[in-house]
Amino acid sequence: MIDYFQEIFSTLKQNRLRAIMTGFSVAWGIFMLIILLGSGKGLQNGMEFNFRGTSKNALWIWSRSTQVAYDGLKAGRRIQFTDEDVKALVNHLEDDIDDISGRFRVRGDAAITYKNQYGDYSLEGVMPEFRSIQLVDMTQGRYINHLDIKNYRKSVIISEAIRKALFINDEEPIGEYIRVGGVPFKVVGIFSNPEDRDIKQVYLPITTTQRVFNGSNKISNIAISTNALTVAENKRIEEEVRSILAKRHRISPDDEKAMGIWNTLESFKQAQGIFGGIRIFVWVIGIMTIVAGIVGVSNIMIILVKERTKEIGIRKAIGATPWSIIRLVLSESIFITSFSGFFGMVAGMLLLTGVSAALRMAAVDSQDIERVFFNPSASLAVASWALVILVTAGLIAGYIPARRAASIRPIEALHDE
Repeated sequence: MIDYFQEIFSTLKQNRLRAIMTGFSVAWGIFMLIILLGSGKGLQNGMEFNFRGTSKNALWIWSRSTQVAYDGLKAGRRIQFTDEDVKALVNHLEDDIDDISGRFRVRGDAAITYKNQYGDYSLEGVMPEFRSIQLVDMTQGRYINHLDIKNYRKSVIISEAIRKALFINDEEPIGEYIRVGGVPFKVVGIFSNPEDRDIKQVYLPITTTQRVFNGSNKISNIAISTNALTVAENKRIEEEVRSILAKRHRISPDDEKAMGIWNTLESFKQAQGIFGGIRIFVWVIGIMTIVAGIVGVSNIMIILVKERTKEIGIRKAIGATPWSIIRLVLSESIFITSFSGFFGMVAGMLLLTGVSAALRMAAVDSQDIERVFFNPSASLAVASWALVILVTAGLIAGYIPARRAASIRPIEALHDE
């Protein structure tokens, strides 16, 4: 076996520059494939990051101004949702929705104080069901509940970031009172969000928020979690929601701009389709790059066979079998592709690991990076399959010149100059 490898090394050493350049082209091919796959994964992770804190089959509805005159009303009328709209949607779509919540956002930031600490934060009144739509993890205490809604309790849940800003001496926040816009509220829970989207957000019972901040029965927008499993089902529910609210607020059926609706399932599936196409494109480009390297391997094997015609003739004259000649040529081809491919794969994985670590460090200072591109990686399984494909291609690339070498007749080879 040692003699076998020594012979391979000796042959490649005689054509060192040619072997190095051919090996580099193979290594570069799989290196670029790994980098492209990792980059595509990084972009996909960034896309999925934006959906981590939201139910995948949700509808977010907000009001705008009418653009079309209708039913005796002029265009430009501002639509205002109310609690009654939420009740109407529940009554009409009971079989299609899992959770629904009205949201009342207090305009501008409000001053929140605790002892000598204070800060300006966003206030939002929500229903208990909102937790299943805008996903949060309760790290302490509880979420807003139905008794808070029914009894107009002055309860509040705050983010981990606000807890650290207000309770600076490791004080226990649960049960303490903070002043929200000058009104005392009892802290009943601490939350964290998968996206850190709500780090400056304070959640209150919607009924209490409407009463304290002069909201009457108004709501800013509506969030719905549907039971749809397909985009078509979610789209049907979206159209029914639009129709119900249009009738209640006397909006023209042709006025699509009077309400805004974000269908998260549709957006998520569209994004998945885009990245599916990107992955196919990456594989095509990567494989074509590898093929270019494999063609180089095949060419160098043909040249080596031609240069060693006399040697092969001598081997056959002293009893070498066609299979031993084929095995020799194939071994050299497989060695070049395997070694170069493994080197390119490792280099690509190491570069992705370094970039991923750098992005994680940068994300500590800016969450915007994670929303666009983070944790670029190529799975070891995918990289291994790419290497297997590469070695197989190397085997095929070496087979043609190997068959040519095995078919050489000794007498012709010995006369070849």
